[in-house]
Amino acid sequence: MTAMTTGNTSRADANRRRILDVALAELLRDPDASMDQIARAAGVVRRTVYGHFPSREALISTLVDGAVEALADADSRARHGVTDPAEAVARSVLALWPVADRYRLLIALAQRTVTVQGIRERLAPLRDSKVSLLQRGLDEGAFSSPLPAPALAYVHEQMLFAVMEAVNDGLVAAEEAGRSATVAVLTAAGVPASRATELVAEVP
Repeated sequence: MTAMTTGNTSRADANRRRILDVALAELLRDPDASMDQIARAAGVVRRTVYGHFPSREALISTLVDGAVEALADADSRARHGVTDPAEAVARSVLALWPVADRYRLLIALAQRTVTVQGIRERLAPLRDSKVSLLQRGLDEGAFSSPLPAPALAYVHEQMLFAVMEAVNDGLVAAEEAGRSATVAVLTAAGVPASRATELVAEVP
């Protein structure tokens, strides 16, 4: 690869990253932001945006992929080395919430442009890790639920979506939502409310 080709590739990658960063900020500010608006905010012509993303839906889909990657990374780091299933769930949800909160308006927007099935498929790896954790907790008696672990993982996932929508609708304060959601998720897994509240308070 020549130096010129390398330079062009690096510039294209930088443009793509900038467009994604600006698009996220613009869409969070105005969920109806057009490709023209995003191009102007990014300081590029519309053709450059379309060169990277053939449609607004493709751009939003790429942003959703980035959000899912950030969620998976936060979950992995939060649970690393934690052996107690209940504590692992608490640390996971508390770590996921700031990431989810950053992207919550985008996720609400994505539900209008990306199929629900598409979002579920993107979340499958993260959900699978949760199923393993929940199953271990059920086996060890840390959790108690009439639902099998895979179904319980879906319940937890939908609870977090619901809390994000509640924040969007002004029903829950964003600064309180993370810890409240964590207690709710733990109690849904059969952890007594008092113990769930203690666990959440113990996590920095």
